[in-house]
Amino acid sequence: MQAQSTVEKAIDILFHLHAEPHACGVTAIGRRLGLSKSSTHRLLSALGRRGLVEKDDRGRYRTGIGLVALGVGALDREPIVAAARPVLEAEAAALGETVFLVAARAGRIIVLDKSEGEGFLRASPRIGSTVPVHATAVGKLYLAFGGGSVEAPAGELEKFSNATIARRSALAAAVARAAERGFAENSDEWIPGLSVVAAPVMATASDGRMLAAVAVAAPTPRMQSLGREEIGRRMLAAAARVAARFEGVAQ
Repeated sequence: MQAQSTVEKAIDILFHLHAEPHACGVTAIGRRLGLSKSSTHRLLSALGRRGLVEKDDRGRYRTGIGLVALGVGALDREPIVAAARPVLEAEAAALGETVFLVAARAGRIIVLDKSEGEGFLRASPRIGSTVPVHATAVGKLYLAFGGGSVEAPAGELEKFSNATIARRSALAAAVARAAERGFAENSDEWIPGLSVVAAPVMATASDGRMLAAVAVAAPTPRMQSLGREEIGRRMLAAAARVAARFEGVAQ
């Protein structure tokens, strides 16, 4: 097996710290990635000098503000983010809930942007987070409209809650329903107590591919009071506005 380059090792550290909810010590990072303590410390020091990782008062590491700035800068340069942002802000203000722009990148589904409402979902999920395919409304949309850009996970479907779809036949039925309605939903499937309704942003003037999805997240009782069908129609209209803006931005 070819040895990893220094760059690859540094990237592995960044991805590991990004996935960890808490700061990690040098020994734990090295053990997890199969690196010596001295190599881990040297890589962390180099990353720290550039602000890509930060050390807390206990000597543990987490991702740094430099990495955040790089990520936000990259997202801000995406035409779909620029096209969607005014629509997200308008919908969040009208509904009082958090509205997200989510898209497939390299086979994963990533949160590209969000406009926060006034509810308890202000910080979840974060921009840059990966969301599961089989347990989210956006995942169902990509399986229905994404043209193979995203696939259902292989093997046993991970259970995030008692409501998570665990059988492939049930997932296929949910995808078929999304294709029929034009929008998708999930209720407590990924995060207990959270419901999401999402609609696909489809390219209109080019090849008709799915560009992204617009999704609103709310506590499940709140979503029930808003009406899922009504919110579905609203997200379809919002997604159409994003697509129209994108075609103008992208030209």
